[in-house]
Amino acid sequence: MTPVQVAFRDECTQLATVLRTLGDADLDRPTGCPPWTVRELLAHVRTGVGRLTGMLAAPAPPRAEVDAAGYFGAAKFTPSVDADRVAGARREAAVLPDRDALVADFERAWRATDAAVRAQPPGRLVRTRHGDAMTLADFLVTRVVEVGVHGLDLAAALGRTPWLTPTAAEVVAGLLTGGREVPSELGWDRSTLVGRLTGRSPLTGPEQAVLVAAGFRRLSFAG
Repeated sequence: MTPVQVAFRDECTQLATVLRTLGDADLDRPTGCPPWTVRELLAHVRTGVGRLTGMLAAPAPPRAEVDAAGYFGAAKFTPSVDADRVAGARREAAVLPDRDALVADFERAWRATDAAVRAQPPGRLVRTRHGDAMTLADFLVTRVVEVGVHGLDLAAALGRTPWLTPTAAEVVAGLLTGGREVPSELGWDRSTLVGRLTGRSPLTGPEQAVLVAAGFRRLSFAG
C-alpha cells in the first residue's frame, strides 16, 4: 500500500477503536463544530470516508484539475454548502441510535473504501461531488485530513488525549506545509502543527509571523 493508504487505514482503525470505548451519553456532547454533537460529527466523518466507493463506480474524468490542497478552497464552504453539510449529518445521525450502530456503520464505510481503493490501477482519476477532477491519490489525502482533523475535534469534545496516528499526522502535515520543513523555532511535532494550521489550536502573534515567513498557507476547512 502507498503511505496515504496506510495513513487512511491507520486513522480509521484508531477512530473505530476509540468509538468502542464511548458510552451513549458521550454521543450527545457538543463539539467545536457547532451545531453538531459528537454523534452528528461522527455521521459526517462516516459520510466523508465512504464517498470514494460511489466515486470509483462512476466514469473517470479525462484529466486532473485540482490537487489535494486545491480541493480545500474557500468556494466549497459557502453558506449554502455548509447548510447542506450540517443538515445531512444530522439526518444521518438520526438513524444511528446508539454507539454500536455508529461503530458498525463507520467500519463498513471505511473498509469498503479501503477495498475499492486497493482494486484501482495506478493513476486512477475521480470526480468529487463538488465537480473537481482529481487523482485518486490526492482525494484519498483529503479523506485522511477528514478523519484526522475531525479526530482532533472529537478528542476535544470528549476530553480525550488526541489520538492522531503518526502516519496520518505525516500525511496531513505534508499537505499543510507543502512538504517543507517546519521552522525549528516553533518546536512543534506534527500533531501540534496540524492542530495549529487547521485552527484547532490558537496561534500566537510570533507563531503567525514565523508561518508567514515560511510561506505556509492556511487551507479552508469546514467544521
